[in-house]
Amino acid sequence: MEKILEIQHLEKHFGDHVVLKDISFSVEKGDVICIIGSSGSGKSTLLRCINFLEEPTGGEILYHGKNAETACKRTIYNSKVGMVFQSFNLFGNHTVLENCMLGQMQVLKASRADAEKRALTYLQRVGMDAYRAARPAQLSGGQKQRVAIARALCMEPEVLLFDEPTSALDPEMVGEVLNVMQDLASAGMTMLIVTHEMSFARDVASRVLFMDGGVIVEDAPPQQLFSQPKQPRTQEFLKRVLARQL
Repeated sequence: MEKILEIQHLEKHFGDHVVLKDISFSVEKGDVICIIGSSGSGKSTLLRCINFLEEPTGGEILYHGKNAETACKRTIYNSKVGMVFQSFNLFGNHTVLENCMLGQMQVLKASRADAEKRALTYLQRVGMDAYRAARPAQLSGGQKQRVAIARALCMEPEVLLFDEPTSALDPEMVGEVLNVMQDLASAGMTMLIVTHEMSFARDVASRVLFMDGGVIVEDAPPQQLFSQPKQPRTQEFLKRVLARQL
């Protein structure tokens, strides 16, 4: 399979505090990789480093075999490796449709007509085209997150990074967002997902990474990781959370 991203010996320090330690793994086309672990284990920082929202302290990120920091224009790389945040990050002074058009016009230099056509296509895909004229303040949390996913898809990324996309949602809204993500996975979208939703990780992921203390403790298919975890730290974490979720 085609490798899109290769994370090689990634490190992130905040002063004397080491958040990520020697992280290495690859992302192939069509992978759905769920990253699980306790709060503070480095999961979100890892995604932010991959998208250069945080500058790595050490290591290298390769995009199609080339250094992502030096071989790619940052704005183009960030459109190809898109990000969906837990807090939505929509522009409150713009409509749903405008939120999905702005990046296309500014980064991809799409015409207004082309940007609108693509925006409507992806809003329809996530079930939000009927809200095209609404402002974010008029939407529920689940609706905002579906718009945020549509906005990211409008940039036609090769990889989508999801940073705990359901953690800011009321429980009844979680399902509608997970359903959209499951549809994307079924359609072959390459995704890295930081999540606390263990049943989603078990059912949808092609691989699951368990992080603890800034390192990847275990990297395995979900069937293996959830039923026969090899590492004691993985076993302890799953014992603690699975009874609540699965």
